[in-house]
Amino acid sequence: MDTFWYVIVAAVVVALLAAGLVLARRPRSIEREVRSARTAATGALETRLSKSRSALGGSLRAVFGRNSLDGQFWDSLEEALISGDVGIRASSAIVAGVRQSAPPDATSARAALVSQVGAVLAGRDRSLNLDGRPAVILVVGVNGTGKTTTIAKLAKRLVEEGHPTLLGAADTFRAAADAQLRTWADRVGVDVVGGQQGADPASVAFDAYSAARSRGREVVVIDTAGRLHSKTDLMAELSKIKRVIEREAGSISEVLLVLDATAGQNAIAQAKQFLDTAGVTGIVLSKLDGTAKGGVVVAIEAELGIPVKFIGIGEGMDDLVVFDPDEFVAALLGAV
Repeated sequence: MDTFWYVIVAAVVVALLAAGLVLARRPRSIEREVRSARTAATGALETRLSKSRSALGGSLRAVFGRNSLDGQFWDSLEEALISGDVGIRASSAIVAGVRQSAPPDATSARAALVSQVGAVLAGRDRSLNLDGRPAVILVVGVNGTGKTTTIAKLAKRLVEEGHPTLLGAADTFRAAADAQLRTWADRVGVDVVGGQQGADPASVAFDAYSAARSRGREVVVIDTAGRLHSKTDLMAELSKIKRVIEREAGSISEVLLVLDATAGQNAIAQAKQFLDTAGVTGIVLSKLDGTAKGGVVVAIEAELGIPVKFIGIGEGMDDLVVFDPDEFVAALLGAV
């Protein structure tokens, strides 16, 4: 009997020691998994940003290949950033920050550049505000930026994250807008509320909000017109949509501005036309996998002070990703 209990106690002790060992190792294992996942994500983003990396990275590699940090080095660095769509103001400030760190050589200057670019993008709230039942997301931007496709991709993300979503087709100016949105909605599996061509966009937005509330949807995403050739009418239209929704819902959760990354500095000019009227809360930068130079992300945040919340890195429905500054800087400047 004594031997039996001795064996039982020994077995329990061994089991407890084994469990302790597993628990002790688990945090390190989790850390390794997180690092591995982050590395994989950065690698995937590097692949998608290969054209941007090539455009900006090639110029910067030539700069950092110089032997001395003389006046020509600093001028060339600023020129490379400007040509990469970082913008004159942001490029000047970034180079000034790098110089102020007094790097002893090109390698140190490169590290300082990465740090300075990261600092421009740091500290902004990039979360998607879904306050309200339903939460209202108003999507604005000029035609041709990929706005309607972005809405479909956003709806897919929301649904997959457990937020039943409805779309409002309030771009009643463009004949194909309603049909295009419905085609995407069918793929995603969400409802669309629209109106006849030429109908009052604010009325359509109101109907979409009311439908989302009555059907128990958590989010309603509203598409809007984007015709800049009649800028005054467009901005008055957006103001009316906002007033109608805010009167009914109390507030609009998000106003997302879709910008085409390939437009470069023109994207910033477009953004400025929407800021005051639409009350933009976040930027969605589309087509970043194309011929965009990538630096436009830095220019947008430096000049406008509005966070980039999502980036479009492909044509697939899963190619709208949350913008991560650290991953972006590593992907864009990692090969410099």
